[in-house]
Amino acid sequence: MKKKILTAQQASLLGKEMRENRRKLVFTNGCFDLLHAGHVRYLEAARGLGDALLVAINGDESVRALKGEGRPLNHAADRAEVIAALECVDHVVIFPEVRATTLLETVRPEIYVKGGDYTKSTLDAEERAALERIGAEIRILPFAAGHSTSRLLEKIKEQDGA
Repeated sequence: MKKKILTAQQASLLGKEMRENRRKLVFTNGCFDLLHAGHVRYLEAARGLGDALLVAINGDESVRALKGEGRPLNHAADRAEVIAALECVDHVVIFPEVRATTLLETVRPEIYVKGGDYTKSTLDAEERAALERIGAEIRILPFAAGHSTSRLLEKIKEQDGA
């Protein structure tokens, strides 16, 4: 599974190779801090949209900036390894920024996927602009109701306090 984990430069070369071979690279990104069934269903659906799935994982500092102190629960390398172990995931890359804009512009995927907790209008404006510049198709997949890392953490805290 570790061979699935790429550097940003390798991910860029992957994107170029996929375009040259007229294959569709699907790209998604997120923290993936505590893997749950909602993540797995989402990643399986994303993989079905193209020829390969690249999952970009936020680095530890960017997760902290997005989610607050105490996060991430798992270090980026561990999160990448868990995601890479999934059969539906072809490649994983860790990026240090809060937003995936730079990586999107260098990889230039055919399809960009986000979960149903987003809409095209609520995507980060900088990322959306980058996607428009590179001509990527934006797909929003249905949200798996009842599955979220935040909800799991709340449940753990409730049980811990009981």
